[in-house]
Parts: sequence; C-alpha cells; structure tokens
Amino acid sequence: MDRGKFLVIEGLDGAGTTTQAGLLVEALRRRGLSAQATCEPSKGPVGALIRQALSGRLSLEGGKALSPQTLALLFAADRDDHLEAEVKPALEQGHWVVSDRYLLSSLAYQPLSLPVEWIAALNAHALVPDCTVFLRIEPKLAASRLSLRPRVELYEALETQRKVAENYERAISIRRQAGEHILSMDASLPKEPLSRHIEEALLGYLGIK
Repeated sequence: MDRGKFLVIEGLDGAGTTTQAGLLVEALRRRGLSAQATCEPSKGPVGALIRQALSGRLSLEGGKALSPQTLALLFAADRDDHLEAEVKPALEQGHWVVSDRYLLSSLAYQPLSLPVEWIAALNAHALVPDCTVFLRIEPKLAASRLSLRPRVELYEALETQRKVAENYERAISIRRQAGEHILSMDASLPKEPLSRHIEEALLGYLGIK
C-alpha cells in the first residue's frame, strides 16, 4: 500500500483555511482518493486544553491566563500527539490527510511574544508535510473579515494581522530554503475558484492528473 500524502492549509485568520481544507478533502474524494480532514489545535486531549485556554475557560489560580511559553509548549505537545495518534497512522494506511493549520502557524503567531528560534527548536522533529498551501491575503482584508466577528476591533485585528503576515513570510522563506514545498495562493478570490486553483496546483505539483 502506498503511503498517503500529508497536506496543510495555512494563512492569516480570515484567509479561509478551514473552508479550503474542507473543500480540498471533498475534491480529493471526488478523485477517488481516501482523504480526511484534521486541524490544529487537534481534537485530542492536549488540543482540548489549548482550546479552553484560548477561549478563557482554562486559567491559572486567581484567573490568570496561561503564559505564552506555556501555550507554546502545549502547542508543541499537541502537535506531537496529533502526529502520533492521528496523522502518521492514517498516512501509513494510505489515506491523504489535510490539516487546517500546522507548524507554520506556530512560527507566525507565537513570535508575537516569544523568540522564534525557541519555537523552531520546540518543533524541530515535527513531520514535514508533503506540501503546504499558504493562503496569501492582505492584512487589511483579513482584518476586515475578522472585525465582523464578535469582540474583535478592526484596529487591533489589523495591527496583529500585519505582524503575523510578516512572520509568515519570514518562516516560509526559511522553510523553503530548507527544501519544504510551500505553494502560495491568492486568498482574496471567491472560495470556489480558489478551491479549484488549490486542487490544480497541489495535484500538479504531486504529479497526479
């Protein structure tokens, strides 16, 4: 049995990573491939802790939030558990796995408050995807989409998105130089044309007609 492919969809909040990951799984299945969706934080036990921390439902004594260092360690632990419990077994069984976010998200978001070298070291042994699709979008457009969500201010979202976008570009450049395959797609497109572009670019790169 041939090993499956590990594919990742990345991008700023508001770029549409969740939507496009789901559409890619559907497209792969239409081609007769066994494909499944996953995400980070994962749905495993460590991922559940992260989601509670991010939503404010999990805190330290006195209501204090978890530190950025603690969250980064949890993300790295969740990634390891995610790979060992879900991703690698599926790949070994010949399934294609499409993850909504992965290592690049850590390298883009966590350096807002932590040294990127430390984050990279935490994740040094993470499985390299067969291909990553980065949904490139202007920070202003991403922020405007986020501002439609409850409790998100446009200015705060825009400032954060700009910094994260810069971190993404640096991380992508470094990972590409190391030999990782990362495709960039225009996330300002409507979701259906963007989905078709992603499918064509990915399968073209992987040599599948």
